[in-house]
Amino acid sequence: MQRRNFLKSSLVGSAAIVAGLPLSTLAAPKLKITKIRYYAAPGYNKPLFNQARGIVEIETDGGIIGIGEGGSKDMIEQCAQMIIGEDPFRVEHLWQNVYRGMFYPPGREKLHALGALEMALWDIKGKALGVPVYDLLGGATRDYVECYATGFRASKAKTEEERARDCIEAGLRAYRIGPTGGNGEQPFDFYDNAKKTIEFCKRIDAAVGGGGKWALDLHTRFDLTEGIKICKALENLEPYFVEDIVRSENPGVYKTVRQMTNVPIAVGEQFGDRWDINELIEQRLIDYTRVTLPNTGGIGEFKKIASICETHYAGMIPHFTGPLSTAALVHVLGSSSPNRCLMELGGGEPERPAYFNEDFINFKNGKLYLNPNPGLGVKFDPKKATFVMEVTTKTQFPHPVLKSPDGAIHNW
Repeated sequence: MQRRNFLKSSLVGSAAIVAGLPLSTLAAPKLKITKIRYYAAPGYNKPLFNQARGIVEIETDGGIIGIGEGGSKDMIEQCAQMIIGEDPFRVEHLWQNVYRGMFYPPGREKLHALGALEMALWDIKGKALGVPVYDLLGGATRDYVECYATGFRASKAKTEEERARDCIEAGLRAYRIGPTGGNGEQPFDFYDNAKKTIEFCKRIDAAVGGGGKWALDLHTRFDLTEGIKICKALENLEPYFVEDIVRSENPGVYKTVRQMTNVPIAVGEQFGDRWDINELIEQRLIDYTRVTLPNTGGIGEFKKIASICETHYAGMIPHFTGPLSTAALVHVLGSSSPNRCLMELGGGEPERPAYFNEDFINFKNGKLYLNPNPGLGVKFDPKKATFVMEVTTKTQFPHPVLKSPDGAIHNW
């Protein structure tokens, strides 16, 4: 009966949308979260909590299932127990409860899990209303999102310079390289590899014809002295950006870095929510954020960071991530207005795992286009993934929840 009622309201909603009526006129179905399942992504076994690619399914009593990506088993289990029985449409409310409801602020590993669950909530809402997530976030602000490549699998070239040239000719905006050295068991000589990295950048710049068609990630590998030496040497080459010049534990060091070089600076792939990155943006210490999904804690949090970036004229170039999160990033960047947007693609093309529909992501000529299908526009086949667990009951150890008179959540 519930599923029939939902289907009926969906048909009415779809007709209203076609007729041009606003979403506020629709009778949205009343839903509750009943089950949350977690699957391991076949073939992906990187044991890093903040690069996990597990798939999350949130099921409702109306038969709608939303999908998200990220989080480790333990983190997903703890967070999932806090939203069983709740209204999935209250995305921000649920986010606040999970983020603040265990008293201690979440670390980046928990944020990753929260981001996966929150992504699935947006998918539910879009499916229930018959609209893509980017419409729920304000509607499309751009026709596509430009991309840059780290590596370029489609190239048959034998040198990095030739691969970079092939990448640009394929329509991608820039080719990103890393510093020399740092692989294998050979000790990393900072002085030697600083010089070699500078020469390597000169060859890449010449291969792609300059014009900001390449970028450099220093991977926090160098100390401040060598990092600045490299940046100073590259200023006249005008790279699109130089990333992670020094280690990320002390973001305040960029007050010094900013005064010592004029290259565009990108930071943030190792960060999480807005409190990790806001001061770097607000003090104009960086030109681009590298924060990504699900690491920020979710789509809503990423959207808030996008607003901070727009206010302070910073661009957004999120780190490459799992295939579903890549699709979700197109919805967020495609409905936001930061100074510049650019998405990273490992190998120069999006991943297309067998457990998602083939057309879940729209990529052509080096660009990612918005998916107009309801929700995130992604269909998940659980038979092609590895089932890990299911959560159906609330936590048995709830912390007190403090609310103000208007019902908003506060810290306990």
